[in-house]
Formats: sequence, structure tokens, C-alpha cells
Amino acid sequence: MPTIAITGASGHLGRLVAELLLEQGEKPILLSRDPAALDEFAQRGAEVRHGDFGDSEGLQAALQGVDRLLLISVDVVGPQRIALQAKAVEAARAAGVKHVVYTSLPRPDEDNPAAVAPDHRATEAALRDSGMTWTFLRNNIYAEYQIPTAAQAVASGQLVTNSGAGATAYVSREDCAAAAAAVLASEGHENVSYDITGPEAVDAAGLAALAAEISGRPVEVVSVDDEGLAQGLAAAGLPAEVVQLVVSFGASTRGGWASDVTTAVRDLTGREPVALRDVLAANRDALVG
Repeated sequence: MPTIAITGASGHLGRLVAELLLEQGEKPILLSRDPAALDEFAQRGAEVRHGDFGDSEGLQAALQGVDRLLLISVDVVGPQRIALQAKAVEAARAAGVKHVVYTSLPRPDEDNPAAVAPDHRATEAALRDSGMTWTFLRNNIYAEYQIPTAAQAVASGQLVTNSGAGATAYVSREDCAAAAAAVLASEGHENVSYDITGPEAVDAAGLAALAAEISGRPVEVVSVDDEGLAQGLAAAGLPAEVVQLVVSFGASTRGGWASDVTTAVRDLTGREPVALRDVLAANRDALVG
């Protein structure tokens, strides 16, 4: 049985994958900058190690004996993420890791305006050139991210967006975790990319309609251009880097970069993916405040 490890295991996605692997009888190695946050998993048989992408030697040591690695992309955006993840890829290679499963983005092409696309494109390239085999799990936007968006729209009665008529195949974090666990625990995924999506692509009008239906309050779509959205977000006090990120995702959606719907979740896990409607409905209290 191959030895499996997860980076960023104390984060939302990492914890879900660890839970699924333990339920399947696996004994994953869990890496985190804060190992104490994973005590509950250690008590259930998982081995917990300190792992920091910024410490190449320490990370290489933490990856000794690992066959398959789930490399969860870090939260920072831009050159810092590219550099950190390049170090992680090199540490994995030097430690003798055979296969890396990386959480990427659908269609991280040069023309994709999403601010994170260059980060994922660079890390995918590093893995292709590493000599290790790889799997790219190109996770679409988390459905859970739309809970605060819908809540704000319900509170104001307006969903302000620069996404135009573009749609996004929102996917639940649980489905992303299930897909990752399935790939880590099975064979035949070498040098393959999977677009991990929900069951349908939802545009701004659809999101507004869902928010209104679930909350019982009216929500209208207010379409703005990129500059208008940036000004509004800045006026609301959001940091410049967050403004850029949000605007870029809207532009990416508008361009059709996030709309592809696949059967990857069902193919990998044997279950149907959760719909955005169900995620929002399960969090109705957050929508109505």
C-alpha cells in the first residue's frame, strides 16, 4: 500500500481529505505548519509532521517515505505562491515522492484573466518537468464561497457583479475532497488532469434567483464593468489585492473560463456532485442573517 501525505492538512480541504482517507482505512501522513491543530487525527492513527513550504530542507525531511502527495495550493497569490510551490515540488522530488496530486484551476491558460491562473500554470509546469508523475485536480470555484456573496445580496437586495452572462460550475469543497481522496487511494491517474465541477453552471441571474428563493427576499442583479466593481469594492474597504482578485474572477467568468461542466466527480467517486442550490439551502441561516 503506497504511503500518502497531505500538505496543508489543517486547512478546510486538507482536513476533509484526511477524514475520508481515515474512513477508508488509510493512514495518511499529515503535514502542517501547526501540527498541534491536527491532534485529533493523530489520535486516530494519522502521522502528523511539521511541513512548511518556506523551509525546503525541513519539508524534504517531512516528505521522506512518501509515495503519493496531495499538494494543496497555498492561499497567497502571485510570485510568492509560485516560489513557495516550486520549492514544494523540488522538495518532493528530492525526497523521492513518486506521484503528486495538485489542486489547480480549470483552464489555467495564458488568456485566462483570473489572477490565480499564472500561479497554477507555473506549478503545473514545474510538476510536468519534475520527473514525478502527477495528477491535476482543477477545482472550480467552491460553492461555499457563494454563501457570503448570497448573504450580502440578500441583505442589500442587489447582487453586484462584473460577470455579465458568464456562468460558473460551482463545486462543493466536500466533492473536491472526495475526488482527491479517490485519486490518492487508487491507481491509474498518472499524468491526467481532471476538471472538478458541480452538476451545472450558474450565472449571476441564477445565483440571485437562488438567493431570493432560499431567503424569501427579493434580489436583483446589478451589472457593472470591471472598473465599477473595483471602485465599489475599494469603497467598501477591501484591500487592493482582494479587489484585484475578485474583479479578475468576474472577468474570467464573463469570458466563459469557468463554465465547463464535467462528470469527474461522479467518475472518480461514484456519487453525484452537490448542487449550489443545496449548499445555499443548507446554509439558509447565514443567508438571512
